[in-house]
Amino acid sequence: MAVQTRVKSARNDSAKIEKHAGLARDTLIRLYRTMYLSRKLDDREIQLKRQNKIYFQISSAGHEAVTAAMGLLLRPGADWIYPYYRDRALCLMLGVTPLDMLLQAVGAADDPSSGGRQMPSHWGHAKFNVVSKSSCTGTQFVQAVGAAEATLYYEAHPKALAQAKKAPLGELAKHAADEIVYVSSGDGATSEGEFWESLNAACAKKLPLLYLVEDNGYAISVPVEVQTAGGSISKLVQSFPGLHVAEVDGTDPIASYAVCQEAVNYCRERRGPALIHAHVTRPYSHSLSDDEKLYKVPEEREAEAHRDPLSKFALFLVRENVLDQKQIESLEAQVDHEVRQAGDAALAAEAPAVESILSNVYSPDVDPTAAAFEAQAQLHGAPKTMVEMVAATLNDEMSHDERITVFGEDVADASREENLKEVKGKGGVFKATAGLQRKYGSSRVFNTPLAEASIIGRAIGMATRGLKPVPEIQFFDYIWPAMMQIRDELCVMRWRSNGAFKCAMVVRVAIGGYLTGGAVYHSQSGESIFTHCPGLRVVMPSTALDVAGLLRTAIRCDDPVMFLEHKHLYRQPYNRSEYPGPDFTIPFGKARVVKEGSDVSIITYGAFVHRAEVAAAQLQREGISTEIVDLRSLSPYDWDGICASVRKTHRVIVAYEDMLSWGYGAELAARIADELFHELDAPVRRIAAMDTFCGYHPHLEDAILPQSDMVVASVRKLLDY
Repeated sequence: MAVQTRVKSARNDSAKIEKHAGLARDTLIRLYRTMYLSRKLDDREIQLKRQNKIYFQISSAGHEAVTAAMGLLLRPGADWIYPYYRDRALCLMLGVTPLDMLLQAVGAADDPSSGGRQMPSHWGHAKFNVVSKSSCTGTQFVQAVGAAEATLYYEAHPKALAQAKKAPLGELAKHAADEIVYVSSGDGATSEGEFWESLNAACAKKLPLLYLVEDNGYAISVPVEVQTAGGSISKLVQSFPGLHVAEVDGTDPIASYAVCQEAVNYCRERRGPALIHAHVTRPYSHSLSDDEKLYKVPEEREAEAHRDPLSKFALFLVRENVLDQKQIESLEAQVDHEVRQAGDAALAAEAPAVESILSNVYSPDVDPTAAAFEAQAQLHGAPKTMVEMVAATLNDEMSHDERITVFGEDVADASREENLKEVKGKGGVFKATAGLQRKYGSSRVFNTPLAEASIIGRAIGMATRGLKPVPEIQFFDYIWPAMMQIRDELCVMRWRSNGAFKCAMVVRVAIGGYLTGGAVYHSQSGESIFTHCPGLRVVMPSTALDVAGLLRTAIRCDDPVMFLEHKHLYRQPYNRSEYPGPDFTIPFGKARVVKEGSDVSIITYGAFVHRAEVAAAQLQREGISTEIVDLRSLSPYDWDGICASVRKTHRVIVAYEDMLSWGYGAELAARIADELFHELDAPVRRIAAMDTFCGYHPHLEDAILPQSDMVVASVRKLLDY
């Protein structure tokens, strides 16, 4: 029972009740019921965890007041919600049921948040626009920025909304009048770079984004004075222009409601973003894997107990004659019964089927490897280089699909549009997006701050809302700040939500060496790191024609795609092509046989395709017939095509630009040796870069990266085996 001390009821005074932030009696009771229900669900999960009937527990205890108050103001199914794990009361107020939550705790197949794929309190519910949350701290901030950008985009581009509604999972393409985006976290997550990146973008674009920082004084065991400079996040963010900042006792639901209402209205009126710093408490340990007695002294824990929002609000209701003691006890008994029933139902629910493991890794609606993506090129016009083909293909797709947005560092022609009357415009450091902003406007093609995690995170938020973002990472060498967003968010969104959400988008990345001066930080490969990410398609064309076909397939695909564009190939004359037409597509997982041969197969991709061709020409003069297979698509890859070539030549070299050890070719070589051993007349050979970094001086680069003469030497050795 939440109320520990009986208090004499005050005289019924409806006027007094109404003055409490304008909340009526029924609403005050609803607030308490939701807060109490949240706490009892925590308690039930703790009990089940101790009985080994669930496998993890993290509570929302102490956070119930401000999150329940916020739930009164947000509109379920209209506003967009990026919660964190202590937002149980908020989710209950929005409509998530106790059974839904306990189904998540037991990992049931019918768990609406993830189908048993995520830990408890990782909220997600498509019906209420509660976007699937991961365990990563702070990643939600930049995704919420992207979702808020989608809000403004749909207001300006109604055709994009109509097109998004017709796409798979089109029911997520929703837009409501005056909608806002909510994002929350504890104080600890505000130390993450994405928090500050998100504030920068939200304020620069005056987004309708509402931040709730629930500060319970600790990030697990790290106290706020160690976690946050000065001990107050609200003081640190005061200088962000246009940001409404408020601080409140988050254990007081009445005060919280008033402060939240002002912030919500600020965002709905499109005045910019708002941040609420709510001081809450954490009466339980961080999770059941933590013991706060190890770092909190008894006096501190006792002081926190006096601030418990549940007991405080129950006493308030009695004092204000909203409910008497017996009514509170009756309400609590009803909630206790509801939680018991939900717990019994959850424990009886079926577990996920083992065969469901692979469902929703990729889109069940669009198969980019299908024959539907095989199209004949209708070649016309002057030959284009690879980089020109990127711009031409994007232009074609943007002309009929208003969902497509293109953004990144330097991708616009000129951020200051008035300058376009006097300047040619940049359009990317390689000119791959030249002219697109001039044609489609700054709402569809725009520059971003230099913040790679933010670029990808914002794109995830847009894609979740049904847009089709095509962000650019300027150099592969600088993709690593975005790694968390790519590996733990982009790839996983569809799977972890059990198909309720998706992130269909294309990440364009300039990659590779052979630049004569690119050195360590402009020559990196590393595609194997991303082919190791389930849920992500990885493509790497070597010709202008393949750029057109594969980029169009990537955009029309329903999965996230990493589109790797080799810098060395951008302007080469040998891989140019006439434009193949606006409907030319190439299926993923379909290799191109560059040259037929009978003696040795070379399996390769990217910039090494041409080096293999040079080697093959020399070998041909020696009477050696070499077959070259350009994979084009790295995940998925054309295993059938590899098998056909190996069965023809019985000798194989896997050649790739990345480092020899742990590289992409290692997997191919291992699989060939494993599954095609009986077809081989010699060992599988690999040709790749040295296990070091790319040097600046051309002599170093030539020695480090694989060259054509290595192919010639390896082929001769294989034939002598």
